[in-house]
Amino acid sequence: MPDSADEPPRSPPDIHAIVTAIIVHKIRPSTEALYDAWLNDIREASRRFPGYLSTDVIRPIRGLRQYTVILRFENFKTLNDWMGSDVRHSFLKRVEPTLEDGDHYEIRTGIDFLLDPPGRARRPVRWKQFLLSWFAIAPFAVLVPWLLRPLSDIVPVLQSPLVNRVVAAGCCVFLMVYVLLPPFARVLSKWLFR
Repeated sequence: MPDSADEPPRSPPDIHAIVTAIIVHKIRPSTEALYDAWLNDIREASRRFPGYLSTDVIRPIRGLRQYTVILRFENFKTLNDWMGSDVRHSFLKRVEPTLEDGDHYEIRTGIDFLLDPPGRARRPVRWKQFLLSWFAIAPFAVLVPWLLRPLSDIVPVLQSPLVNRVVAAGCCVFLMVYVLLPPFARVLSKWLFR
């Protein structure tokens, strides 16, 4: 639920405590419109639950009918509350006729799921994880401090080198985890797992 005026602002989630549910649905032929409408509705419902962070949907490649939904919550308890809720169960009943193989999901913690997608028997070797992470974060490590420089005139606390570096690191990690690393990992998955 969004913060109200009576509540103190929430602190940002601990990135190591973030829990991710990777949900896989294979839908029946010609049910795409029904499933997409359902997906929009359940996404709105999950947003109202405490601890909700984000939802990403990987749509099927042409000719296939498998959707992968990546759902992030602040911690295991808040994700578990959503996954076991009556609200989610009523949504699952509603979508059941469109699903060919039921509702399947895995729960992962931290950011490991980015480099260890479901269905893989093994993880990529460490040097490939290092290179992928390095190339994903390098542009942000250069650009973010440069973009923060003009803000230090407006927000004086950013003039402190320590505060500036902490804010820049937080921005870099956020952009890497939520913006760049997921598509990098998808595009380079054949190389990563070779």
